[in-house]
Amino acid sequence: MVRESESGLPVEPVYGPSALAGWNPAEQLGEPGAYPFTRGVRPTMYAGRLWTMRQYAGFGTAAESNARYRRLIAHGTTGLSVAFDLPTQMGHDSDARPAHGEVGRVGVAIDSLDDMRVLFDGIPLDRVSTSMTINAPAAVLLLLYELVAEEQGVDAGLLTGTVQNDVLKEYIARGTYIYPPGPSLRLTADVFRYCRARMPRWNTISVSGYHMAEAGASPVQEIAFTLADGIAYVRTALAAGMDVDDFAPRLSFFFVARTTLLEEVAKFRAARRIWARVMRNEFGARDPRSMMLRFHTQTAGVQLTAQQPEVNLVRVAVQALAAVLGGTQSLHTNAYDEAIALPTDRSARLALRTQQVLAHETDVTATVDPFAGSWAVERMTDDVEAAVLGLMRRIEELGGAVAAIEAGFQKGEIERNAYRIARETEAGERVVVGVNRFRADAEEPYEPLRPDPAVEARQTERLARLRAARESRAVGSALTALRRAAEGDDNVLPPMRTALRARATVGEVCDALREVWGVYVPADVL
Repeated sequence: MVRESESGLPVEPVYGPSALAGWNPAEQLGEPGAYPFTRGVRPTMYAGRLWTMRQYAGFGTAAESNARYRRLIAHGTTGLSVAFDLPTQMGHDSDARPAHGEVGRVGVAIDSLDDMRVLFDGIPLDRVSTSMTINAPAAVLLLLYELVAEEQGVDAGLLTGTVQNDVLKEYIARGTYIYPPGPSLRLTADVFRYCRARMPRWNTISVSGYHMAEAGASPVQEIAFTLADGIAYVRTALAAGMDVDDFAPRLSFFFVARTTLLEEVAKFRAARRIWARVMRNEFGARDPRSMMLRFHTQTAGVQLTAQQPEVNLVRVAVQALAAVLGGTQSLHTNAYDEAIALPTDRSARLALRTQQVLAHETDVTATVDPFAGSWAVERMTDDVEAAVLGLMRRIEELGGAVAAIEAGFQKGEIERNAYRIARETEAGERVVVGVNRFRADAEEPYEPLRPDPAVEARQTERLARLRAARESRAVGSALTALRRAAEGDDNVLPPMRTALRARATVGEVCDALREVWGVYVPADVL
């Protein structure tokens, strides 16, 4: 009996040499660290250097999150990943009306340079790689990070990390957009140019499929829609006059790792191969680094269950193994209790220990691409690649990623797949342990970590003190200069940096751009 993969592709019960009839290893595989990078982006992969163990964390105030970061570093985390609260993600200050009830709940509240300074207090930014999951206001948070580094005496050229800065997927799957697509893409290109000149080691974008997968995208949809967005960003930068090899080496990606291990490994390998060929053949990239698809992976939060949460320990371990066997450059492992609440210190530490066991107690790091030549995985890689390319062609026929977004294509495809998954789960055709099979008679009590409801009041007080103490005339002048840059063609980041240094708030800076660029309203709510 032939089963179907998560993407609806056939999975044969037995594979043999016939599965790869006519297959050309030199063309499809290559060598590790060489075009088309199917086998990984470095010749030695984990045999030479482990992936970055990057735990996603942030809640409440900057001081509370700073304490969590320090503990994670003490436990062996090799990279930080900042979770911002919803108001910060939407470019609102904590005392703004839309922020009420959301301050500090799903991430840390950052309103100004003062908060960013506290967030990284005592953390040497020249020795820690930091990823920031922020999109519409990405430029603002990036500049705040640079200003804190400057206060620490750290040259911007030494900073390493990533700013997500991927607004296109917000229109598709997540919803934390601010400006319409046109100005948003311009802002992305401005970040590329700014970092090229001042922060050359910084990854200027992390094109994200993770959030699409969490919304219900299949592995094929996740890769196709993410790479289509990546192509849109490359075209935007080229249209702004940049050379592909000046910015493409700093592009990065962000994917999910599910429990369907074989298909996930195939997905990662196919994605690398597709991106390498697109960058070389369509955009004429010459630098091998421009053709490398480097990516961060997070284990699949959508697959975690509130029922029997300890079973999530097994799920996360399998998902993390899929990411490692697929060749990820950095990894975040979800805590087992995240389907219930924010992770506790204990569960966050255990999630990190999962990665450390894989790295130090297994042999998966001993050899590069251990699945290479597997009849099953190589056939699945080819199948995923063909399906992804077919979906990418449909997007091109619609006019590219932005036109397809405006037509609702990606969102509609994801919603249909999410409905299919829900229907199969409810019918029992898709087994979810502890939910529709193997249920427990009674759940053990669990005490979740709950954000302090007083965070909003404390942040409001901090903002009042900041506005009373700063030089209001300097702030007003800087925001006026920012609006003028947004009205013209100048890079908006230098005047934005001046405003933030004068202690303008995140909300004030984003509001200045809202005044010029407006806000995005989806077609389905017009």
